[in-house]
Amino acid sequence: MAERLENQASAYLRQHAGNPVDWWPFGDEAFAEARRRDVPVFISIGYAACHWCHVMAHESFEDPEIARVLNGNFVSIKVDREERPDVDAAYMAATQALTGQGGWPMSVFTLPDGRTYYAGTYFPPQPLQGTPSFGQVLDAVLTAWTGRREDVEASAAQIAAHLAAGQLANRHLLGDLDGGVVPETPDEGWAAEALSAAVGVLSQNEDPDFGGFGGAPKFPPSPVLRFLLAHGHSGADTRPAAARLAARTLGAMALGGLYDQVEGGFARYAVDRRWQVPHFEKMLYDNAQLLRLYAHYSRAETDPDHRRLALRVTRETAQWLTNRMLLPGGAFASSLDADTEVNGRRVEGATYVFTRAELEATLGPGSPALELLDTDEDDGASHGLPGSTLRLAAVPDADQSAVWEEARTALARVREQRPQPDRDEKVVAGWNGLVIAGLADAATALAGTPEPWILRAAEAAGEYLLGVHWKGQILYRVSHHGAAQGIEGLLEDYAGAAEGLFALYAATGDPRWYEGAESLVTKACSRFLTGGTLSDTAAEPAEIRQAQGGVAAANPLDDAVPSGAALFAGVLLTSSAYSGAVHHRALAEALTAHVRRAGPAAPQAVGWALSVQQALTGGPLELAVTGSDPAAVARLLAAGRSAGGPSLVIAHGPADGVPLLAGRDTQAPALAYVCRAMVCRRPVSTAAELLGQLQNPAG
Repeated sequence: MAERLENQASAYLRQHAGNPVDWWPFGDEAFAEARRRDVPVFISIGYAACHWCHVMAHESFEDPEIARVLNGNFVSIKVDREERPDVDAAYMAATQALTGQGGWPMSVFTLPDGRTYYAGTYFPPQPLQGTPSFGQVLDAVLTAWTGRREDVEASAAQIAAHLAAGQLANRHLLGDLDGGVVPETPDEGWAAEALSAAVGVLSQNEDPDFGGFGGAPKFPPSPVLRFLLAHGHSGADTRPAAARLAARTLGAMALGGLYDQVEGGFARYAVDRRWQVPHFEKMLYDNAQLLRLYAHYSRAETDPDHRRLALRVTRETAQWLTNRMLLPGGAFASSLDADTEVNGRRVEGATYVFTRAELEATLGPGSPALELLDTDEDDGASHGLPGSTLRLAAVPDADQSAVWEEARTALARVREQRPQPDRDEKVVAGWNGLVIAGLADAATALAGTPEPWILRAAEAAGEYLLGVHWKGQILYRVSHHGAAQGIEGLLEDYAGAAEGLFALYAATGDPRWYEGAESLVTKACSRFLTGGTLSDTAAEPAEIRQAQGGVAAANPLDDAVPSGAALFAGVLLTSSAYSGAVHHRALAEALTAHVRRAGPAAPQAVGWALSVQQALTGGPLELAVTGSDPAAVARLLAAGRSAGGPSLVIAHGPADGVPLLAGRDTQAPALAYVCRAMVCRRPVSTAAELLGQLQNPAG
């Protein structure tokens, strides 16, 4: 029993190793056992930082009577959704189809072949406000299995057919990718119209009072913010609107309780529309994306106070990542728990919140730092918190920033003495790729201040990915304690890792990072593209294929993490910009052609693809910098990064194996070449000339 989970990479699975429930990890053996015993399968899906997952585990999975029923009548499988997003996506679709909603913990009952016949999310130990108890659910699904098997089979077939239709709709969005041919032959100018229309829809959907899109709960809209920042560097008429949308949301999140004002880093989401009260779990994938966004925003912002805030968030988030999430060997852990154990009881947010009395005891009753805060203890109490989150009332000026810096240092000392949340130390390849990209861009954004540790952290994580996860033929999704586990990476892992290595090359000029990224892109093409058909997984489990009605998954829509298809399109475009590979560009165009329809209809679902299409529309611009004088080269690189925008592709350093640098003059002190599709304008040698070319790329 316990030994099946106790050595798993996932902290979530290991948390359940001591349950009386006879858990199995997801795999062929578990389903074979269900077929041997002729019993249904119970699949429980969650993740280590999930508050309600802990609640249901304590209430039900630690209950000997519940365990007796499960062990005697089901094969029970425990799934970490972060480790197996392919499994989570299939059963989340089934849960939403059956109940109209989804979430974690997810509770799914399937046939021994993997097809769903009943599903829900959290079930309480006793009936509650119309929700049956978990014991009642077990009794009902078991009664159906034993007494109405034909109805169960029919229901499972119907659900699988519904999921198959959803997967086919996703494939229709992507169209035929054979040979990288765009599914529709678009009319001239469709992309510019679709991108501007997407900005218009986002403007209509914006919360005009507090930034972001929609009401509570509010999640960081990271993929679509990437698009807005990129569009803000374009020549479109909607450029100012895009820049304002991005600035308002980024500014509001940076001031609110979603952002940890003491230590840095962002919580997963806010439970209110004002970004005040977070759900306190901190996820690597959120912070990886937001770190990069604030680095780019700091370059775009012209107001000195707002720019200072963006740089502070960039620096502090990088510090939080290296202080709290960095593992031995250089990789980054997956998450910090929402809960902290206090006196044997799990309390959400206990590490982070302060009462007014605690603030005054730490800072002094008359501290000017208290005047900077927007705190409301009633607000925290209304959400069951033992204090208030810390939020800044307004963007601080230079003097106020210095006051807050001193205050947060004092508050950090107090917080360090408190119990700390648990950390899930599994390493996810794609998320670490996004962290590498964030750290690389943060290091260059903060280049005016000496922060070499940020770039060193990015390089160490790059070394870990190439040394532990990438075996030359297969990229493994997860590792633990420096050893890769046997789960092959998804498309999002190959593409996310390549995204990070390309960004690391742009920051350092070291061609080994470029070579690593190109090898991942090449392998992704052969592993995930077959006969014009894209798949999210290279080897989809038979049970997942059955659950989806026999159709392989290829979802082009973003979630909290960009879709694998969109990430893949982005690294294909970057590869073509560096190498001139026309087929990679054509495939990137094909993978993002659906934004012609989806962008104006649902831009928040295709934010990363919109950003790729923005880069396609702009070229993308390529910057090659060569020279014999390192200081002069550095000045040109700094100018290029300041004006080029998020889509700029940068090559520098040794020309070995990097086609964009091949044949360039390396004898002059420094030269910059601004190019499109490797066709370059005349080289320039000064920052002023380079800025002129980047600001007038058609000139």
